[in-house]
Amino acid sequence: MISGIHSALSGLTAIQKKIESNANNVANINTDGYKKTRVTLQEQETQGVEAVVQQIQTPGPMVYEHTSLGDTLVEKSNVELGEELPSMMLSRRFFQANLKTVQIQDEVLGSLLDIKS
Repeated sequence: MISGIHSALSGLTAIQKKIESNANNVANINTDGYKKTRVTLQEQETQGVEAVVQQIQTPGPMVYEHTSLGDTLVEKSNVELGEELPSMMLSRRFFQANLKTVQIQDEVLGSLLDIKS
């Protein structure tokens, strides 16, 4: 029973890191040269989930911008809003599912303790 709560809590922590990564990417969508991060979820040995953060090094689009030195080629952010928003919506659902697992485990444990006493 406790292992179920532990698994769900590790899932909540991992999904939270994924949401933070998405939010950081969206916040830096207009930052020149910014490289987005991606979070992948991996199984832990103790029935849990671990979040692994990687920076994606693909170059962003190159555009000419007018500066004091004239027209200069500038690399923009490699973040695509069309990828980030669906990922955030999925992460939200994953978070809700893990939270519901914790709530159900709590109710079952409470009922078990009520029966025992």
